[in-house]
This record gives sequence, structure tokens and C-alpha cells, in this order.
Amino acid sequence: MTPTETILTNATLILPDALLPGTVVLRGGAIVAVQPGRSTEAGAVDMDGDYLMPGVVDVHTDNLERQVQPRASARWPSRSAMLAHDAQCAAAGVTTVLDALCLGDLGFDKERIKTFHDGVADLDALAHTGLLKSEHFLHLRCELPASDMMELLDPVADHPLVRMISLMDHSPGVGQYANLEAYRKLRRKEGANEAFIERRIHELADQRARMRDPNRRALLARVAGLDVALASHDDRTEEEIAENAADGIRISEFPVTMLAAQAARARGMEVIAGAPNIVRGGSHSGNVSAAELVRAGTVDAFASDYVPASLVEAAFICAEQAGITLPEAVALVTDRPARMARLADRGRIAEGQRADLVRVRLHQGQPVVCFFFSSRRRHTRFDCDW
Repeated sequence: MTPTETILTNATLILPDALLPGTVVLRGGAIVAVQPGRSTEAGAVDMDGDYLMPGVVDVHTDNLERQVQPRASARWPSRSAMLAHDAQCAAAGVTTVLDALCLGDLGFDKERIKTFHDGVADLDALAHTGLLKSEHFLHLRCELPASDMMELLDPVADHPLVRMISLMDHSPGVGQYANLEAYRKLRRKEGANEAFIERRIHELADQRARMRDPNRRALLARVAGLDVALASHDDRTEEEIAENAADGIRISEFPVTMLAAQAARARGMEVIAGAPNIVRGGSHSGNVSAAELVRAGTVDAFASDYVPASLVEAAFICAEQAGITLPEAVALVTDRPARMARLADRGRIAEGQRADLVRVRLHQGQPVVCFFFSSRRRHTRFDCDW
């Protein structure tokens, strides 16, 4: 073994199409060999039979927002929040992160615009310092009915870290908020009175009628020709899927009905589901079960949405309960999202791929991330022997 070479042996390798008791050799930030059996080289690191899987690729996480706003009335300094977010991603085995930042205000959370500006600035400042454990990119979540969406998008659409742009509509009466009574209940929990809620429903409906279509056309024109993945968000109907497919959108993110997911697949679109939906055993907002989508063969990738740690756990749950193999389940959080984000150098344990790997130990059926080995910073140890 050369001084710059690392050998991880006696591991259960989760390969693209098989489980293999074997060895991985790493050199210069890349995988240079994948071998069956145990290595006898001096200095080889014994994985004790634990699983070794590719580093997780998360194409949509709002976790930064949770660090920035840990309490409703307490905003955390943005740079500190970014570092805390990065550490949580690393602890969850996420080696590649698409930070989902919202562009456009519908009156839900005005602080989100500040989080967007600060998030881009913080990534610009930290991305090349070596201080971040995971590699971070940008996922721009564009609120189509918002009057300020395009002015926020225009300066950052060409940013080199942008890998995905999603078209959202969180107006009451559509998508995730199609059930107006559920929408009213949510606003009541936030402390709004009935008169305010009804006024806002009418105001937002009027704003959507004026802004949604012009903003959609402007956004699509602005990003035409960019090497970036386009996704729709919270699709509910076949009509929505048809419109998105006609506009060249190839990803349906978090469809809220089985009908929408099936329609997306029928039109050759890829589907992203929420990993927390799997771990919790269902949607927190009453939408379609992600496990049902997996069983129906309508899921291409999982995203963490609001809990980074959900991704590894969701993969192992799916392998046990959703009728797919462990390599197939792990691909939903590694290989498939990497392809969506147009990152062909990661997501699989194979020669020539980046040395982004995660060691997972099962404890009473619970998958526990022990460390990740990153091509960016050698390894990050948690609670296993190495």
C-alpha cells in the first residue's frame, strides 16, 4: 500500500447491482479498485463486515432554513448556520448537498429571502476553503406567483453552483395546499385570525392569476440553454404534468398524488419523493405515501426535504418493506440523484468514481452512519472504530 493509498477491506460493498463482501482501494480522491474478498495488505482498514455504500447525494434539503431559524423568533447567524447544516449532512452520510433556497415571497416567511441571499454568499465564501465536510451546490426553488421571483432569480441563474431549479406554486387552492381547510388550519396554527386568512386566500388567488403564467414563461426563457436540471414541485394532476412535460421539465419533485407520479413516469419524467415520508410511514401533510410510490415503481430518487438523516434510513427501510433490493434502494439516494444533478463522477462504488463512501452499521435493525470517506477531506469519523 502506497502512502497516498487507502484500503478499506472486510466490507459488505453495496454495488450498483449486487452486495459483495470485498475491498475498495482509494487513491488521489478516487476509487481505483473494487475487489472481492479481504485484503492482506499491511495498513488495510478493517470494516468489520459493515456496509460500505456510495456517499449520499441529496438534491433537495431545506435543512439550512432550520439552522437559520431554530425558533420562530430567533434567527441564527448565517455563516454559523451553514457550518452547522454542513456538519449535520456529514453525520447523515450526505457527501453531496443541493441546498434548496427559496426565491419569491408569498407571505409565508419573509425571512426566506434573507436566507437565500445569505446562503449564496456563504457558499461563495466557504466552498473553496476546505472547511465544509460535504460538497454543496444550489437548488433554486422559484415561487412562480411571487412578484419578486424573477428579480431574485436573474442574478444567480448562471451561478456555477446551481445544479437544479424547481418551479413551485404554494398558492392556497393548488398543489400541496389544494385543501383550503387544511390551509386555513395551518395558518391558524401560526396565529392568524379568520379575517386575515380569508383576505390572504383571495389576495393570493388574485396574485396567482396575474403573476404565475408570465413568471413561468420568463423563468423558462431565462434558463433556456443552461446546463441545469429543471423540476416541477408538488404536482397533483395529469394536466399539471402535461404542462410541465410540454415545457421541457424532466423531473417531478414530490408529487402529492399517485396519479401525478404515474402520469410523470408515463411521459418519461423522473420522480423525486421525500425520504421523511418513508421513515415516518407516511406524508406529514396527508399526501400520497412514498412507500406506495416505490412499490408502484414510480420513484427515481429520494430527497431529504427537511431531515438529512432520513436518506440512509429510508433506503434500508425500502429494501426491507417496499419490494426492492438493497442495491436498488441505495441507488435512490446515491446514483439516481447524482444523475439528476448531472454529477456523473459520484453515486456508485466503481473504478474511476470519486472516493465518496459511507460506512453503515446495523444496530438492532437501525442503520447507523459510522463515518463517511470524502474525496474532499479524507474521512470524518463518528462512533465506529475508524
